[in-house]
Amino acid sequence: MNTIPSVMKGVQLLGHGGPEMLQYRADIAVPTPHADEVLIQVLAAGMNNTDINTRIAWYSKAEGDSADASWSGNPLTFPRIQGADVCGVIVAVGKNVNQQRIGERVLIEPCIRQVKGVSLDLPWYFGSECDGGFAKYTVVDAKHAYAINSKLTDAELASFPCSYSTAENMLTRAKVTANDRVLISGASGGVGSAAVQLAKARGAYVIAITSPSKNQQLLDLGVDQVIARDADLVDVLGENSVDVVIDLVAGEQWPQFLSVLKPGGRYAVSGAIGGALVELDIRTLYLKDLSFFGCTVLEPQVFQNLVNCIEQGKVNPIIAKTFPLQDINAAQEVFLQKHYVGKFVLTI
Repeated sequence: MNTIPSVMKGVQLLGHGGPEMLQYRADIAVPTPHADEVLIQVLAAGMNNTDINTRIAWYSKAEGDSADASWSGNPLTFPRIQGADVCGVIVAVGKNVNQQRIGERVLIEPCIRQVKGVSLDLPWYFGSECDGGFAKYTVVDAKHAYAINSKLTDAELASFPCSYSTAENMLTRAKVTANDRVLISGASGGVGSAAVQLAKARGAYVIAITSPSKNQQLLDLGVDQVIARDADLVDVLGENSVDVVIDLVAGEQWPQFLSVLKPGGRYAVSGAIGGALVELDIRTLYLKDLSFFGCTVLEPQVFQNLVNCIEQGKVNPIIAKTFPLQDINAAQEVFLQKHYVGKFVLTI
């Protein structure tokens, strides 16, 4: 086994703000695994909207105050190493972890329920409330490091954890089956394209909302129908026409989602890139007996289900572009332009 160095290369977030708050360094101390943790050499790490949202304090609901700008609603500790999507290999283990895990290729579950052997009252997000994968090494409790047996590359595997577990969780919470017509907003993004694949794997009829330039890429993923994101959903689909809405956008179009849902329909949301404040006619909610699901914390079975899907080849990685870790600012600049389908991955 290679000797583990005392320092490593990585990117630290120094505080809330612009890209200048990200600092690439080569002298960051390598973490030491506690009794219930594993030390992972990071091979690749995917990028997500949450990386930028955390940096700019988007999660804060108090204007001018970033104290609640995290997934848990607690202040972040800086400097912080971000990065929720991690593919790597276990290189050391704590005293309570089986030594045979050394050498395992793993994916990290980004929704953290246990830290240093202690269960959390409110789950953390890997790379937010604790250091993540934008560095050569990272630590996590052993229960959140899932062994993966796959011929896919490290970059391809790093495209899965956050987006695909988020999508799988939404579909799980909304109880999507083969009998459902499912409408997915933001279908060309990381979570959206994951939801497309996972819904099709369940046998559902999938309708994707995206820009026309991305239609063919989504049809190639198996989408049954594509709708332009500026279209009137009621005109195109009709009222009471879908069983489930998987929403990653919210924004001005949001009332239309409730109009196209059938009575007894299910709405699941895990993003609001189109605008966080929406207009709800509460009568639509109760007269149609709709069910709403806010989806952040993963259901216990979700990540293992995802690993099984990857190993069985039921889902495919969609890599838009890869960048070396030191080019993270350029990567985020291109990422924000949204002219792509799939994930951006940083190679470590």
